[in-house]
Amino acid sequence: MTYAIIETSGTQIMVEPGRFYDVNLLDAAPGDEITIDKVLFIRNEDDAHVGQPWVEGATVRGTVLQHLRGRKVIVYKMQPKKKTRKKRGHRQELTRFAISSISVNGTVLAEAEIPAPRGLDLEPATTDEPAEVAEMVSAEAE
Repeated sequence: MTYAIIETSGTQIMVEPGRFYDVNLLDAAPGDEITIDKVLFIRNEDDAHVGQPWVEGATVRGTVLQHLRGRKVIVYKMQPKKKTRKKRGHRQELTRFAISSISVNGTVLAEAEIPAPRGLDLEPATTDEPAEVAEMVSAEAE
């Protein structure tokens, strides 16, 4: 099993190729490929690379899948005996990205295929409708 511990958006995350993760909002559009070079630790089978603080030449590549908002957190403040109450909600802006590969010094240690993000059409649409069906539809319309 190959995994890495990376730092992004002020948090440290253990990542594996082929899986997706939610982090604080990143400045990238859905479908963009991102490269994270703040890698703290890499584990590949029996080999381990420990950074001080970062692993030299290590990169983690991924694809931004979508931007979303986290669950609502209710903040309720009350001062007893004063009739003062404040109720506010907060939803954190998040970015969901999938990890495609982990590499050290240009050598890919682990790689996984990432599906295209939902709602993002990367290939042109094609119609597989036979010409006979199209003629039948136009004949019925007349």
